[in-house]
Amino acid sequence: MPTHPDKQPLASVLMPAHNAQDWMSRAIRSVCDQRCADWELLIVDDASDDGTWAMARAAASQDSRIRALSSPHRLGAAEARNMALAQARGRFIAFLDTDDAWHPDKLHLQIRFMRETSTALSYTGFWRVRGTREHEVRVPPEITRDGLLRGNVIGCLTAVYDSHAFGKVPMPPLPLRHDFALWLDLLARAGMAQGLTRPLATHYRRKGSLSSHPLRALSATWRLYRRHAALGRASAAMCLSSHVIGRLLRG
Repeated sequence: MPTHPDKQPLASVLMPAHNAQDWMSRAIRSVCDQRCADWELLIVDDASDDGTWAMARAAASQDSRIRALSSPHRLGAAEARNMALAQARGRFIAFLDTDDAWHPDKLHLQIRFMRETSTALSYTGFWRVRGTREHEVRVPPEITRDGLLRGNVIGCLTAVYDSHAFGKVPMPPLPLRHDFALWLDLLARAGMAQGLTRPLATHYRRKGSLSSHPLRALSATWRLYRRHAALGRASAAMCLSSHVIGRLLRG
């Protein structure tokens, strides 16, 4: 049964939304269709100039577990997620972008897995869709911070962390790779993240999205290594090479 609006939900789902009216309904529906019904979805309209805010409010009016928030000025994905995080009430913090979707069992299986294994940070495999092509992105069953530095295997749409273990940890205010930076920060404290290797989410690659510009992403990863992770040039270069090779192998 859906969570009563006054009851603390088990999971909080953070969803930044900027000019997303043409595709966000799929993402919202995938949360509403979860086998685990004990969640709240916080949608942050990030200064959109289309119908995103109206869609978020309409969704909230139809389901008391959905909350629509808005910013009058552009925040960017990291700060929009942090705005949602500040309002989140759930123990387990999850992430979903408007152009992605979850499989119906994701929250149920992942949170059960985290409880059974006492895992504070978890992730899953996922599907990557480009047009008519679909590719399964495979992930290892566990990863350390050093391992993650050599290649980010944690897709943001799959990650869940336990706020009872970490508290509420905001994403670093980076224009790109803020999710990667957060996983590194959490792993500096937790030591190990564990994954469900089966694909439980789908990433839909859109033309014009931030993730669709490989050179921009590569530059952002280099800056992450040098500035956020404070790696020397040689170490950063080795990690970047490993990251690129791993990304090509995973597809």
